[in-house]
Amino acid sequence: MGSYVLRRVLQMIPVFFGSTLLIFLMVYSLPGDPIVALFGDKAADPAQVAALRQKYYLDQPIWKQYLHYMGNLFQGDFGTSFTGRPVSEIMADAFPVTIRLALMAFVFELVVGLTLGVLSGLRRGSVVDTVVLVLTLVVISIPVFVLAYIAQTVFATNLGWVTPTVQDSTDLSQLILPAIVLGSLSLAFVARLTRTSIGENLRADYIRTATAKGLPRRTIITRHLLRNSLIPVVTFLGTDLGALMGGAIVTEGIFNVQGIGNVLYRAINQKEGPTVVGIVTVLVIVYLVASLLVDLLYAVLDPRIRYA
Repeated sequence: MGSYVLRRVLQMIPVFFGSTLLIFLMVYSLPGDPIVALFGDKAADPAQVAALRQKYYLDQPIWKQYLHYMGNLFQGDFGTSFTGRPVSEIMADAFPVTIRLALMAFVFELVVGLTLGVLSGLRRGSVVDTVVLVLTLVVISIPVFVLAYIAQTVFATNLGWVTPTVQDSTDLSQLILPAIVLGSLSLAFVARLTRTSIGENLRADYIRTATAKGLPRRTIITRHLLRNSLIPVVTFLGTDLGALMGGAIVTEGIFNVQGIGNVLYRAINQKEGPTVVGIVTVLVIVYLVASLLVDLLYAVLDPRIRYA
């Protein structure tokens, strides 16, 4: 197992550099001068523009800018935004909010999605199975922003259970509705994926053998069926955690959650290259770590898998 972890970590290195390079090139190759944009409608002083471009290393070729950024990154410096505030401080304020929101959405889709998927998979063709399929299909068909407005109208405007927008992003109770909206689409995929995986494994030889041996149904389901059926689900969940954090832009905007999605949206509009690159770099690291953890979980769930 140790050698496998080492190999996976070594594989993550070129992926990390390749991803950050592509992000850096796309952000800093966009048309327009972000330094000139700082002056707004005022006429930009050429001397000030030149000084700011030198300060932010924008007067150098793009490859030198990337090497300069990576050198600072390995020293823990994510750079400075064009407003003069360190990017690390911006992320330190916004990331905890998004992490809480993403974790709440993740727990929601994990618990509810797996429960619906298991019930549907064990009772294929029943009323429960039909209801789960219809509900998940409806959720998948509705865009996130439409689902968010429906949730606001029903639970905030009509029922009055919550406020339409989040007033305090540090209050977990106010993040429940945005978390449900954020995790709804993934919940539908988890339920359907679990249902399909359980349906396939129910017809497998090892399930028939365990049944023929007279093992209790609960033992067959928990120790044999679920462990093997959860492998594709774990794969999806591992990558989805990073997707929840990166895909929270729409949800955070609608519910006024002051998280990383809002910060990233404003940074893109204002062409804040250092902020955008810093945030996406952290998200890349989240994806890589989640992918490694998923691979390690395979050996725990399925004893047939050996990485040694």
